[in-house]
Amino acid sequence: DGYRNTNQVSDDYRYQDGNYEGYAPNDGYYRGGDEPAPEEDAQSDVTEGHDEDDEVYEGEYQGIPHPDDIKEKQKKRAPAVADEYRDRADLMAERMEDEEQLAHQYENIIEECGHGRFQWTLFFVLGLALMADGVEVFVVGFVLPSAEKDMCLSSSNKGMLGLIVYLGMMVGAVMLGGLADKLGRKKCLIISLAINAAFAFLSSFVQGYGFFLFCRLISGLGIGGSLPIVFAYFSEFLSREKRGEHLSWLCMFWMIGGIFASAMAWSIIPHYGWGFSMGTNYQFHSWRVFVLVCSLPCIASLVALKFMPESPRFLLETGKHDEAWMILKQVHDTNMRAKGEPERVFTVSYIKTPKQVDEFIEIQSSTGTWYQRWLVRITTTFKQVWDNVLYCLTAQYRMNTLMLAVVWFTMALSYYGLIVWFPDMIRYLQEEAYESRVKIFDEEEVSHFTFNFTLENQIHRNGEYRNDKFIGMKFKEVRFEDSLFEDCYFEDVTSSETFFENCTIISTVFYNTDLYEHKFINCRLINSTFMKEKEGCHLDFEEDNDFLIYLVSFLGSLSVLPGNIISALLMDKIGRIKMIGGSMLISAVCCFFLFFGNSESAMIGWQCLFCGASIAAWNALDVITVELYPTDKRATAFGILNGLCKFGAILGNSIFASFVGITKVVPILLASSALVGGGLLALRLPETREQVLM
Repeated sequence: DGYRNTNQVSDDYRYQDGNYEGYAPNDGYYRGGDEPAPEEDAQSDVTEGHDEDDEVYEGEYQGIPHPDDIKEKQKKRAPAVADEYRDRADLMAERMEDEEQLAHQYENIIEECGHGRFQWTLFFVLGLALMADGVEVFVVGFVLPSAEKDMCLSSSNKGMLGLIVYLGMMVGAVMLGGLADKLGRKKCLIISLAINAAFAFLSSFVQGYGFFLFCRLISGLGIGGSLPIVFAYFSEFLSREKRGEHLSWLCMFWMIGGIFASAMAWSIIPHYGWGFSMGTNYQFHSWRVFVLVCSLPCIASLVALKFMPESPRFLLETGKHDEAWMILKQVHDTNMRAKGEPERVFTVSYIKTPKQVDEFIEIQSSTGTWYQRWLVRITTTFKQVWDNVLYCLTAQYRMNTLMLAVVWFTMALSYYGLIVWFPDMIRYLQEEAYESRVKIFDEEEVSHFTFNFTLENQIHRNGEYRNDKFIGMKFKEVRFEDSLFEDCYFEDVTSSETFFENCTIISTVFYNTDLYEHKFINCRLINSTFMKEKEGCHLDFEEDNDFLIYLVSFLGSLSVLPGNIISALLMDKIGRIKMIGGSMLISAVCCFFLFFGNSESAMIGWQCLFCGASIAAWNALDVITVELYPTDKRATAFGILNGLCKFGAILGNSIFASFVGITKVVPILLASSALVGGGLLALRLPETREQVLM
């Protein structure tokens, strides 16, 4: 009872439409449609490994060919020598026919392998890589308030640091996505994660702004390349019925990455003592610990990925039949053992491989010097990648590519623009409320008094201060206007947003303070001395780290959970196109309600609603992009579109941030119109719910 009869097995693998008979009807052997049956005198060879009841033993590899089959195949292959004399169009037509047969056969094979332990293991491994991508988006935003003090960053430097990660992601998506179609999914994903982990780790230790910027750029390049590879890789282990749902579940790890980054920032950055110093030149503050911790998901995925196989679909596309067969058998056996059916046999013996048109010829070690050989390899590979890029714009795919590009771009422009605009608007509302509570002191006279406490949010006008001491104190948002300081003494003073305007300062000593020259605006300094000024920038976590910003990001990430669940459950029921169009149009409606967001709580609520509504469109975009392109172009196309998405993110961040505190009308109308236009255009895309992966 533990064995299956091959007569039953053969019935499982016929095409439902009867177009492709890939499996033998009676003897358990796979034969191509036009291959001859074995003769009677060779039956002993064919039935080797079978008992008299013709039952299949566990673990039997049925790919051992009959001698007559070998002769027949050799006859078929004889004309292949003349392929170089054939027209390229004929070769491509033959390859496309092979790919269509392979697509249907591969779908049946994946269904035989089942969905089980192997796919779930790969799900979590690739999920960690996607989680690392989500973390990367949030890291710089969380460390900026601390890094700007630690590195003395100007406003322009802060803006560049915020955009540099997206620039790296844009380049990485196009470059590494293209390489994944030539070098393999697993290999390129390992390269991508290794680059990200190495430079993210290094960025936590570097001190200079320039080197830190460079490390974050290369780190973004690495993680940007992982996104197109992850979806192409995972989709090639999923059957048609499972693909939409499980790719949507995979998208949840991006949300988990945002939650992880928010929680770690909240729990680590405010703890100033979680660091160390090496003299005055090297400071390792807690925000650097946070950057270090954020590299852990990437490192974990990199380690786990070493134990996962290459995509068999990619291997078949490159003519590596035996390697692909072994991996598919591994998938089948792993799932069957987990289901308690270890006796189930993987019955596939031969899989169709497409005709190889452009084969990479390995250069012999005796040819040229080592760098010449490597130069030829690199230039050849990149030429093939460029050909793939151009292929996505050929007549067959041009319209789909252009429509997808517009949808990706409009979605990124509005989404990334608004997720930056929301925290900035909340911060602006906080500043307005803070300024409304300012205390104003007019014409006060203070003499022989020692100030050793904090002055905050105050304006002092026309005051006179004689023989006063300001020792070990802090000025926060304090302004002195038209005031007189005579015979005063400032020691160990730290200031933030503090200025002296039109003041007269006579015979006053400043010792070990950060009251630098630029903080004295139109002031007269008479016989005053500045001694041992504080060097560098100084952190004050109590004032510079706003817990509300961490909370906003945390809630924004958590709010996409309902949208993720709904999109995963409905992706294969209502289709990709309706999911994209509906989600983008609902998100556009949510944008209009931002006109009524005049408080912090209202802005947080509308942000959560917008993020929850828009996540379904992101998930459906990921799925349809994977399904619209063939295997040898899939990661390339995804990389191009995702790179365009990051370009939209850069524009969105720049445009939306420039209107904070000026007007809400432009960002809201821009985001709404982009979402409506992209959503309506998405409805013209072809539905891919019922098609197999080509």
